[in-house]
Amino acid sequence: MTPVDYEYLRKFLKERSGLDLSADKQYLVESRLLPLARKASLPGIPDLVLKIRNGDGRLATDVVEAMTTNETFFYRDKIPFDHLRETILPCLLQARAARRSLRIWSAASSTGQEPYSIAMCLKEMGAAFAGWRIEIVATDLSQEVLEKSRAGIYSQFEVQRGLPIQHLMKYFTQVGELWQLNADIRAMVQFRQLNLLQDFSHLGTFDVIFCRNVLIYFDQDTKAVIFERMAKGLEADGTLLLGAAESVVGITDAFRPITERRGLYQLNPARSGRPMGGLMPQPLKVAAAR
Repeated sequence: MTPVDYEYLRKFLKERSGLDLSADKQYLVESRLLPLARKASLPGIPDLVLKIRNGDGRLATDVVEAMTTNETFFYRDKIPFDHLRETILPCLLQARAARRSLRIWSAASSTGQEPYSIAMCLKEMGAAFAGWRIEIVATDLSQEVLEKSRAGIYSQFEVQRGLPIQHLMKYFTQVGELWQLNADIRAMVQFRQLNLLQDFSHLGTFDVIFCRNVLIYFDQDTKAVIFERMAKGLEADGTLLLGAAESVVGITDAFRPITERRGLYQLNPARSGRPMGGLMPQPLKVAAAR
């Protein structure tokens, strides 16, 4: 791959997906795109670049998907899901008691493990949310991973990563050597294709937004724009969850961190002008379903 080809791909990927590749990531591009070039019966990456330049839309989409497919697994990093079970959902159970509805967004949901983990957390709370209208919206740029997500079928390796054995037995059905999430869990999640670089106000407002381990690939200006849009799509007392290595510090003042809750953020009332209830300083325990 020539330096010219690499610069073209850097610009193309940033414009199409927000992926901000540094000048020393040529090895990563080659490792991801050489198999794609071979699959398309092309001699190498320069030929792939030429076809994209000439308007091959299908190949352009394949390149974006090859470069933006990120690792995920059930209950990844654990702590955010502990916060969800022990603090966020109990507080929302009280704050939304009158309207009895809840909306959660899993942004950049990849192959579905995150939104399905959220669904299982809610299912475990059982009777606490009986009669509530629960909506979990999961979005991703890649149509390929969305199709896998909707099917809810995972390999033995995938279900062994982070998923408690009791949840595997309770919420999955074995299909040959694979495991499929039961229909009631799959029905709790709506999967939609979405590019975070584009306006997403049509999704409406949410009580909780999971946006973990995706913005680390964007530059500071792009992150700031996305945070501003998410601030507009979050309820006044809603919660934003970021990845362990992510922060809003130095990027936006639209959010402020929640004390002693790593990775959790709420709207900054000084910026938004909206009063906020805030999360309780101590977790409120809610009995799980038996």
